[in-house]
Amino acid sequence: MGITIVGLGPGNGRLLTREVWDVLTGATPVYLRTSRHPAVADLPPHVVYSSFDALYDTADSFATLYETIVQELLRLGQAQDICYAVPGHPFVGESTVTRLVAQAKAQGVPVRVLPGLSFIEPMLTALALDALDGTQIFDAIELAAYHYPPVNPDVPLLLGQVYSRMLAGELKLTLTAVYPHEHRVKLVHAAGTPAEQIEELPLYTIDHSPHIDHLTSLYVPPLPYKASLASLAETVAVLRSPEGCPWDQEQTPQSMRSGFLEEAHEVLEALDNDDVDGLREELGDLLYHLVMQTQMASEGEDFTLSDVIAGIERKLKQRHPHVWGDWQVANSAEVLHNWEVLKQAEKGQPSTSLLDGIPPALPALAQSQKIQTKVAGVGFDWPDVAGVLAKVAEEVAELQMAVSPAEKTAEFGDLLFVLVNLARWLEIDAEAALREANGRFARRFRKVEELAARRGLTLAALDFAALDELWEQAKSVLANDAPSAKV
Repeated sequence: MGITIVGLGPGNGRLLTREVWDVLTGATPVYLRTSRHPAVADLPPHVVYSSFDALYDTADSFATLYETIVQELLRLGQAQDICYAVPGHPFVGESTVTRLVAQAKAQGVPVRVLPGLSFIEPMLTALALDALDGTQIFDAIELAAYHYPPVNPDVPLLLGQVYSRMLAGELKLTLTAVYPHEHRVKLVHAAGTPAEQIEELPLYTIDHSPHIDHLTSLYVPPLPYKASLASLAETVAVLRSPEGCPWDQEQTPQSMRSGFLEEAHEVLEALDNDDVDGLREELGDLLYHLVMQTQMASEGEDFTLSDVIAGIERKLKQRHPHVWGDWQVANSAEVLHNWEVLKQAEKGQPSTSLLDGIPPALPALAQSQKIQTKVAGVGFDWPDVAGVLAKVAEEVAELQMAVSPAEKTAEFGDLLFVLVNLARWLEIDAEAALREANGRFARRFRKVEELAARRGLTLAALDFAALDELWEQAKSVLANDAPSAKV
């Protein structure tokens, strides 16, 4: 007793291998995963077969369907020799085969697998594509389940089993997380058969095709420009290589520090200005610094880019057990609490203070807000915002009474600290608010300079009243010129 698994190829009977033909000729009985395949009509004469098609209408999911098929085949194969025939190649997109082979081995049921042509070879022929040119191959059903697909847009992509327009619709939503909506792709129908048809169309329209059926596959060409993290890592590695750039070769982790901080602040500036194009560019500059740091670490055999990505990937999943686990949370406050609990558990030892782990290099306002958020989490806070406002007034009075430079510095610091807490109560990011205020002042002052220059005035020669008048005019002009902008 045992099970022989054969591949029926991607098309009609002319694509069956001679070995599979001979096995089917002498096999009885033959079980088909599905009879909806062109080769079924060309099977050897007198083959007695049955299919599992009826199960497709009653199964709750593909996983349930495949497991049902596997269990039935194991039951049959333990009683007699049987042949299980699947479309294409048994190990290309055939979940039942991988499950069947694994479970049969565990149960001691002999299994023999005979290969067949898959959908891949006719697809390569139809597209004149070299499979060794980095080509990626995915099951469309599995890829459509991703929010962000694990594909490399720098190399060709083949997707099999695009069996319905509904699946094509789900697939395009997944792929447009990586590719532009207008990216030209090709739907290949019935590859390797006389009915073969190729449609070239924009990615966002693939689910509009009336020709999609169980023999449809999708080809996504690479983007016309490099867009993967791997390509960026290679570019940086070339810059650091002996054949690369002298400046990049001379850099050290410490020499890149100031540039890293500068790029981070330029990202914040783009965010403050709601500048989408600027944000895209500045995030790219910041990403260069991240990859550059990991490249230098890799050269020193400290860690690699893969180590960095694996670390944050693992950390995110460990600290979100309500997403990748069975924890329950009611709101974001519970999420933050759990984050801190899990963070301490990962370190393996309790911290000596609630304030441990706050980076000392943070900008002062951001550091203050972090401190006050931490202590508020254990109830060390005013019961309502009225208490904070009263404390602001108290600190202003104490600053007014301060005499020595040291007293003034201390009281001014206390006032800033309380103002940061007030920002927290008002759900305002103090650091961002100050950056926006700096930006507003700079725009208005530049307008003051412009108005003065037009009138032949020298700012230093004007009294306060004249300067204040220019200031109000500048505010009015900016407000009128850009009513929706932050002025």
